[in-house]
Amino acid sequence: MSDRSRADAVYAALLSRQGERWVQPRVERTRRLLEFLDDPQRTYRVVHVTGTNGKTSTSRMIESLVRAHGLRTGLFTSPHLERFTERIVVDGEPASDAAVADAWEEIEPFVALVDAELAASGEPPLTFFELLTALAFLVFSDAPVDVAVIEVGMGGSWDSTNTADGDVAVIAPIDIDHADRLGDTIAEIAEVKAGIIKDGAAVVSARQDPAAESVLRAAAGVRGAQIAFEGDDFALRESRLAVGGQQISVRGLAGGYDEVYLPLYGSYQGQNAALAIAAVESLVGGAARSIDQDVLTQGFAETTSPGRLQLVGIEPTVLVDAAHNPHGARALADALRESFAFEEWGVVLGVLADKDAAGIVAALAPVATHIFATAPVSERAEDADVVADLAEAAGIPVTVHPGLADAADAAREWAASGERRAVVVAGSVLLAGEALTLAREDDWKSGWTA
Repeated sequence: MSDRSRADAVYAALLSRQGERWVQPRVERTRRLLEFLDDPQRTYRVVHVTGTNGKTSTSRMIESLVRAHGLRTGLFTSPHLERFTERIVVDGEPASDAAVADAWEEIEPFVALVDAELAASGEPPLTFFELLTALAFLVFSDAPVDVAVIEVGMGGSWDSTNTADGDVAVIAPIDIDHADRLGDTIAEIAEVKAGIIKDGAAVVSARQDPAAESVLRAAAGVRGAQIAFEGDDFALRESRLAVGGQQISVRGLAGGYDEVYLPLYGSYQGQNAALAIAAVESLVGGAARSIDQDVLTQGFAETTSPGRLQLVGIEPTVLVDAAHNPHGARALADALRESFAFEEWGVVLGVLADKDAAGIVAALAPVATHIFATAPVSERAEDADVVADLAEAAGIPVTVHPGLADAADAAREWAASGERRAVVVAGSVLLAGEALTLAREDDWKSGWTA
């Protein structure tokens, strides 16, 4: 059997488990499995990243900056866009099929033992995400890596990734999302996310709602952790549009960094970059040690953020952005106005039923000239007619399409028929992944890279 077939078999085994939406506060079950594996997550330093939006982009920036220091890195993010090995990255590249399959062979005998323990106590077996987390931790240990950047799956305190002890806890902006699991208020959600703060750790946080900031400061105090906030302790000083991205200047914890090129669009990515700089400063030496300018330049030059304002088509221009909640949709709308000169935007929009579709539509309304309503390929997808009704209620011209391919064809035809028009595909990580595959297969632009 080829290594790819072996890795595909691993994914099939994971998919046979309770899915990623099945989340219970039971981090101890992942911890039990890791104990059988001699706690691979304790063999490297960890930067642990949580928040509502910006987690993945910030994690990618941190990993790239750490790697630019000459350290071997691991990166664990979720969800994936096209193939599950994207989630487990070693030294900037998805883990090899062989590495994933070999790690699974190490894990598999112990899965049955933990499942048996769970059954004896009346609990369901280990889930997709619990096993994927253990798999990532073991791949990183086997590599081996010096530093792993770990993105929380959901929440923080009881997330499977919280079996790792983060040397640095990174808190991206907190907003309402997963309210059924995390709480109905920003303060309640912040309580769960603050659970990644470990005793004596360094903590860096994006600018937060006052309720979230109060919770985070209190949690850091209880843990004896040093916490730094965007605005007070570090900040994005300036962001200027540049070809393919932006030039940023940042006041860090340990020094200033001027005229650094970031190959990503949107001022929110500049803010993510400031957070990433503060996190790496904290990891490599805190306030006493700044990042070498050449290292910073290299680290950001190699940063990518697939599915986040990613250009996938030209003639007409097509962008893909995951924007799966109102906060993300507002950031997308701001970025489209800031970074592009198009006058009209066609939005191919598909969301999941457990997301705030009305909030997403409302956030995109100021920039959407026409919405092409569709649905991701998922049992959890919201019906395209529901999305269309929300767009119509918001006063946005809308058409309904049975799938992404039809919606994208219609949107691209619409954009090509006028001047200064472009298309953005948004509303779901699943839809973003579909769009990346479709754009490559249909060759929406010469030299397309993802």
